Amino acid sequence: MRSGTSKRSALGFILVTLIINSMGIGLMMPVMPSLLTELTALPVSDAARWGGALSVVYALMQFGFGPTLGNLSDRFGRRPVLLVSMFTMAVDYLIMALSWHLAVLFVGRVLSGVAGATFSAASAYIADVSSKEDRAKNFGLVGAGFGVGFVLGPMIGGFLGEFGPRAPFYAAAALSFVNFLFGFFVLPETLTQENKRAFDWKRANPLGALKQISEYPAVRTLLLAVFLFDIAHYVYPAVWSYYVEEVFAWTPGDIGLSLAFVGIGFAFVQGYLIRVLEPKLGPGRTLMAGLSANLLAFAGLSFAFSGWQVYAMVSFAALGALATPAFTGLMSNRIPDNAQGELQGLIASAAGLSMVVSPFVMTQVFSHFSGPDAAISFPGAPFALAWVLILASMLIALPFMRLQEKVTVVQKSADRETPAE
Repeated sequence: MRSGTSKRSALGFILVTLIINSMGIGLMMPVMPSLLTELTALPVSDAARWGGALSVVYALMQFGFGPTLGNLSDRFGRRPVLLVSMFTMAVDYLIMALSWHLAVLFVGRVLSGVAGATFSAASAYIADVSSKEDRAKNFGLVGAGFGVGFVLGPMIGGFLGEFGPRAPFYAAAALSFVNFLFGFFVLPETLTQENKRAFDWKRANPLGALKQISEYPAVRTLLLAVFLFDIAHYVYPAVWSYYVEEVFAWTPGDIGLSLAFVGIGFAFVQGYLIRVLEPKLGPGRTLMAGLSANLLAFAGLSFAFSGWQVYAMVSFAALGALATPAFTGLMSNRIPDNAQGELQGLIASAAGLSMVVSPFVMTQVFSHFSGPDAAISFPGAPFALAWVLILASMLIALPFMRLQEKVTVVQKSADRETPAE
């Protein structure tokens, strides 16, 4: 992995992996209501409750197993964890395609939530092949992969859905299996033997991983800022469709177009723009720019009264995507190389927990301030709450937003329990 060509090839493979994983999620979105009504014999309004429960199960699995897969990748390497996760995703989609009962769908979502922690191993892989100076911009590949998959997935899923609600699941299974085969033959290992360490269940869970990472106070503080940022950011999937329909009477086609615009913007910012800006600004200033853009986006969406204003604010929201890889880069540079998987697992765990908290809170706020019975009509209230959370995240992270930082990572003795036999 020393040559520039090898590094580019490895990063390219990780990008493709993330795109396919995100496409698999997007492929399901257009047909999930139809599949749920088929399995439950309930109207869409009631079946949607089961859809919400499936989302919570997925998020809880990511919360619980993110640190586990991250620690496994620190013990056995990134390659085996990535390959097993990709194969599990293929099996999971096949199970959901063949589902004959609602309980089978829940089994599938449990598997996909566990395997979805691929993002922690993928991020650790990126850390392995990147210098400290390049980590923040290379972490943008995670968001870029998600953005591209978010655009392509629903489009392909909607097309395949014309052939039945199970067709997209078969397609997702095939994509995941092809990617597994591709990785099996071309994916190199990046974790060196000296950086491997013994697996310990005491640290391979959210609380244990947090305790270990707490040995680095700066990382612990930044994780709190990331958690608040994630809760705010997940306002989009939580209430976007309801908000634009309530305020602007947008059709499903309008909503789909706006989501595609969001995905394209995120892919451009995290896949290209951060690679231009971060080397010039540094991760601290890049983080400041990203959080400031989020503040503008949420403030504008809170009080928008026209569709063009929404698209203008979405542009700022896309610029706000600079924050995620900058956060990750700042934290990654503060811990030893043999703890990168553990950190990425903990970040994935925080994201999973925020995916549980945010939809519940944001939808309740939207319901309270919307509709004819609302005491105060303010359908943009969830975005106002997100603005407050972003401001709190910014204030917490402010000490780390210097232009140039000299960070010395100390290999603590506890982390030198290596190499694992």
